[in-house]
Amino acid sequence: MKEIAGEDALATVEALEDIAPDLGRFVVEFAYGDVHARPGLDVRQRQLVTIGALTAAGDTAPQLRFHIGAALHVGLDAAQVVEALIHLVPFAGFPRTLNALAAARTVFEERGVRIEPIEVEPGGDRHSRGEDKLREVDGEHGIEVIESLNDVAPDLGRYIVEFPFGDIYTRPGLDLRQRQLVTLGGLIAFGDTAPQQKVHFNAALRVGLSPRR
Repeated sequence: MKEIAGEDALATVEALEDIAPDLGRFVVEFAYGDVHARPGLDVRQRQLVTIGALTAAGDTAPQLRFHIGAALHVGLDAAQVVEALIHLVPFAGFPRTLNALAAARTVFEERGVRIEPIEVEPGGDRHSRGEDKLREVDGEHGIEVIESLNDVAPDLGRYIVEFPFGDIYTRPGLDLRQRQLVTLGGLIAFGDTAPQQKVHFNAALRVGLSPRR
């Protein structure tokens, strides 16, 4: 916990001593001693997954603030944290993302962290750009999924190409492996997204993550 969140990390556990000391012990021994201590992902990758999951859950502001602070502590910069939240818009929606950004702003202000926002000039051929990125991330299967919508909701297919892939996936700040970790954290937290998880597990392998990661 100290490695991930600094010397004040145990304050959350200590706050449980008068009401649920064993729960505090479970947090230390299981969440951090067993899970966070596992190999396969580095501490920055784990915080990206965690931020994705907590943002998608939608009602975890205190925990999200804790893990945004942890993300900064382990070396992610403020712009990368914000980029991870922006990446979740197609998966978690605007309300959850806006609420998560409010939590991030609080953390930045408390820590005196100044952010230089990433701002992308709008314009260009969003559809062509999105198709190229969709092929890079999902291969031809991604194009087949879009084409399968032609007879029932062609505009939805166009929206998927232009917004998630043309606008979001093409942004700087995070590489494709980091983006897939954020995506999977969010989708798994939703709990009823098995088809989408399958697509994005395949995408994770395609962009360079291994089955162990």
